Amino acid sequence: MLYRENGQFKTSYRADQQIFPILQDRIAILGLLAIAFVVVPLSAPEYLFRAILIPSLILALAAIGLNILVGYCGQISLGTGAFMAVGAYAAYNFTVRIDGLPLVAALLLGGVAATVVGVLFGIPSLRIKGLYLAVATLAAQFFIDWAFQRIKWFTHDSSSGSVSVPALSAFGLPVQTPVQKYLFCLVIVALLALVAKNLVRSAIGRQWMAIRDMDVAAAVIGIRPTAAKLSAFAVSSFFVGVAGALWGFVHLGSWEPAAFSIERSFQLLFMVIIGGLGSIMGSFFGAAFIVILPLVLSQLPHWFGIPLSTAAASHLEQMIFGALIVFFLIVEPHGLARLWSTAKEKLRLWPFPH
Repeated sequence: MLYRENGQFKTSYRADQQIFPILQDRIAILGLLAIAFVVVPLSAPEYLFRAILIPSLILALAAIGLNILVGYCGQISLGTGAFMAVGAYAAYNFTVRIDGLPLVAALLLGGVAATVVGVLFGIPSLRIKGLYLAVATLAAQFFIDWAFQRIKWFTHDSSSGSVSVPALSAFGLPVQTPVQKYLFCLVIVALLALVAKNLVRSAIGRQWMAIRDMDVAAAVIGIRPTAAKLSAFAVSSFFVGVAGALWGFVHLGSWEPAAFSIERSFQLLFMVIIGGLGSIMGSFFGAAFIVILPLVLSQLPHWFGIPLSTAAASHLEQMIFGALIVFFLIVEPHGLARLWSTAKEKLRLWPFPH
């Protein structure tokens, strides 16, 4: 009885087009933001920031970028980890080669560099699609991995291939402790998620979805497939590049090319599938699921007092993780976002059976 639209009337187009048109949703989002910005920094332990919150936020941003390309535009990509690497290494090179460059500017420039590379590798989408496009983006993953491992200029002539960043600060404030890093990531992810939500609701977002549903019909009604597909690659790569820069600068601090291997690409694809294709909220659900589930599975033997070696526990964790993903995809192929939408619909009807 508390989650109702009765009595909530819209008197303007602007009110009718709100992201959260229901009052209860707006209250819930404001409460969630208050908890995220105030309660969590004051009460959460350091382990929670390092192991769960910061990785989940950054990976959710990368999943949003991939979801724009795969979920909203229907262009399959298996090279997301490579575009994260482009963002991270580009931001690193801008930092070491331009004295006094602000952290936020370095992150944004990393996103711009990833945009350029993403558009270049998105050009094949104008001619091919489906499995062939997936193979083309997979080739991008292998090529970019090779480039960062072999071309020493990208790593500032590092002999080991690994790079590290100095102490971070933004707008004159330090970004060093886990709480500071969490708040910094939270601000950036919240702002970019809002931008992504407005993009998919705009005219360009409707063009992406028209291309996804049927590109021939979209071209017939006046949508240019070339512009729509390349814009999807550009926007997606920018989000992924910023996420890669955050992953390297804020979460890792120092990294090597293996940090953005093909396993990262598959991990992000799993996030989008499990969270829900074509859903910004689903990207957060998928990232939280992928980050938290392995931690829970690794602790299960200890909780039940089962003696297992480290190797056996690692193999068992991967087996259970894979089985749960397959099971979940069979039970709810539309992802966690669909479960969330179904629960909201039931609350809007409860307690009436119809």
